[in-house]
Amino acid sequence: MLMAHSAMLQNLIEPYDTLRILQAHKGAAEVQERLDDIFYTLCVSTGTRDVAGARHHLPGARPQDNAPVCG
Repeated sequence: MLMAHSAMLQNLIEPYDTLRILQAHKGAAEVQERLDDIFYTLCVSTGTRDVAGARHHLPGARPQDNAPVCG
């Protein structure tokens, strides 16, 4: 399986984290759509089914680096 470069993953995870905060405060449909897009790209790029799995592909990742599972 091809694996996305860690810099590309970081460029997806950072806005994902920011959008999760915005979603918690505003809940706008546009925010949710962008979250869904980034989530899908992360999952396809890493062969995982959650953001925590994508985080584990970053350099220096630790087992406790988790994020919510968005099945």
